[in-house]
Amino acid sequence: MKDARRPIAVFDSGVGGISVLRALVDLMPNENYIYYGDSIHAPYGSKTLEEVRALTEMHVLHLLEAGAKAVVIACNTATSADISILRERYQHIPMIGIEPAVKPAVESGEHPGVLVLATPMTIREMKFRTLLMRYEKDADIYPLPCPGLVEYIERGVLSGPSLEGFLEKLLAPYRYPEIDCVVLGCTHYPFVADAIRRILGPKVAVFEGGPGTARETRRRLQERNLLNPSQERGFVRFENSLDTPEEMRLCRMLLNSKENMK
Repeated sequence: MKDARRPIAVFDSGVGGISVLRALVDLMPNENYIYYGDSIHAPYGSKTLEEVRALTEMHVLHLLEAGAKAVVIACNTATSADISILRERYQHIPMIGIEPAVKPAVESGEHPGVLVLATPMTIREMKFRTLLMRYEKDADIYPLPCPGLVEYIERGVLSGPSLEGFLEKLLAPYRYPEIDCVVLGCTHYPFVADAIRRILGPKVAVFEGGPGTARETRRRLQERNLLNPSQERGFVRFENSLDTPEEMRLCRMLLNSKENMK
């Protein structure tokens, strides 16, 4: 049982993975968490494959040395680039990745139009292309790279004219009836979901991967008898390569759950 009380590590290229952390805390509030964001090097989506792998593997090693019982790669880009390598290297540790929520979006209607927002690297990777090919007969799928969007969220700009102007320009070609769903294929993007809804309209359903990743994490922990037996609310500890008071305040604000801060 001692091992089961160790924290779940959540890793992201910056603050975006806090959307996944939020889903994890909602589902398993009694677990303990370490969140590591690499905001100095954000965004990962515009880096080379080799750069993303090197950064991801360095930070995952740090989290394991800190005593993590499982690692959630809460970054679509890092998952695409490195999850298979990490699972092979650390077979004794649950390694949970994330992928864009294309499946629930496709299954939400009869041959829907699905717009998938993601980083340029996520869209380039074979893992993503394989995912789209799996569902291309069941929906019209439009992958849209969004360079520059992560930077707004890393600065804590979640609304306002500057962000909305950026999104208006990005999404303008897709404001027509053929789009039924939008998939937020980067864990940063849920933090600007309201702005995206305002531009695409209320009839467009929005899907994100965080809740599904949280359920998969619980399943993988249960398989290995690693669920925390404590009935008390756990803690969340934030770490970030950009170790400033402003960054820590942004992390806490995004999680929006001050009572379990440590």
